[in-house]
Amino acid sequence: MRIVRDEIIVEAGNFSLSREYDMIHGQIIESISKVVWPIGSDNFVINPTSHANGVLPIKEACMEHLVSEGWRREIPLNLGATMTRPGKIDAIFEVLHSHYAVEWETGNISSSHRAVNKMILGILGGALIGGTLIIPTRRMYRYLTDRIGSYEELRPYFPMWRKVNIIDGLIGVIAIEQDDTDINVPPIGKGTDGRSLR
Repeated sequence: MRIVRDEIIVEAGNFSLSREYDMIHGQIIESISKVVWPIGSDNFVINPTSHANGVLPIKEACMEHLVSEGWRREIPLNLGATMTRPGKIDAIFEVLHSHYAVEWETGNISSSHRAVNKMILGILGGALIGGTLIIPTRRMYRYLTDRIGSYEELRPYFPMWRKVNIIDGLIGVIAIEQDDTDINVPPIGKGTDGRSLR
């Protein structure tokens, strides 16, 4: 799988300069690179039929690799007794007496906004030191489940998030897409189907 954009949209403090962030970021990049299709191939080649491919198996392949590196899955974000929990994080890694989050977009653009807002709330509430959202580009999303969020739809809101008063922490966004397309490749199932794309 190919990474076409890798950027920090919110940055405060020194965490982004730390060895710990370099390690975490490297694990995320490697986990994305491990996602291939068809199974057993060296690249991620997608069937270019409109809205024909599922997204959950793609996410699961990345998450499986993160777990092998010590990440934990589906962890509730605890912001204290006075605040409502904003939902589970796809994967977290314990670092510097805090946690780093990864969210992989599998829903619509509203879900993308919730994922970023959840990570910002986690930083403001002291539960997270940072987080990364992984999201398809428009070039990829047209072949995925209908109306999944895309990087291009989310990008206009980056300036708004940059104005949040964060003292220490960061939010990153990684935009992904296929290495190639091939009409002869079987579509990716719409569900986990117990399959790993690696």
